[in-house]
Amino acid sequence: MATNEELYDEADRLKDAGKLDEAIAKLNELLAQDESYALAHSALAVLYTRLKRHEEAIRHGQRVCQLEPNEAFSFTAMSVTYQRAGKIPEAEDAMARARMLQGGMH
Repeated sequence: MATNEELYDEADRLKDAGKLDEAIAKLNELLAQDESYALAHSALAVLYTRLKRHEEAIRHGQRVCQLEPNEAFSFTAMSVTYQRAGKIPEAEDAMARARMLQGGMH
């Protein structure tokens, strides 16, 4: 069985080759093995956003925030995902959380 890192690296190579659906499948394979692998959820949020599959992107972005509740970057990325989905109030809330985690920087 491939390690999480090997599966992630393979998905990254597929993404770089423009094979987004195959990259998504590889990341889902990784998550079937380890659902708590935050980096895979983050990558899926990005890929689904590229494909304009916003609800799926949001679901994975939210999971990253659940897995890494003290990581400002997770909430910044979530804000971008919400923005691209046209959910501006949610994007503002996520950015406010990121700023709070950064110690109140504006």
